[in-house]
Amino acid sequence: QVQLVESGGGSVQAGGSLTLSCAHFGYPDGRNCMAWFRQAPGKEREGVAAISVDRTTRYAESVKGRFTISQDNAKNTLYLEMSSLKPEDTAMYYCAADNRQWWLLPMYNYWGQGTQVTVSS
Repeated sequence: QVQLVESGGGSVQAGGSLTLSCAHFGYPDGRNCMAWFRQAPGKEREGVAAISVDRTTRYAESVKGRFTISQDNAKNTLYLEMSSLKPEDTAMYYCAADNRQWWLLPMYNYWGQGTQVTVSS
């Protein structure tokens, strides 16, 4: 059974940095496409960053140049390095996985429970 467990969220001041981690277990063939999403109160879930099996990445325009997605296959862990954080980055952040490449569409089969990021001005 696939499990995704996020960690690393917290509170930070604007301009600060955080790195989120997503440990993933049980993926049937080890080849999974993964992504980070976020959802703020009252807003729809939005794709933030995605990475394919061949390490191609895509980012939402709002985070380009500030966020970096990476994957450590040896540790079965997905990362999201976030810098120059802004108050509008405040949201619950989720990692997602699937064997299909959905990029930033919220169509993934597997989701974590989320980790909260709060950025104060």
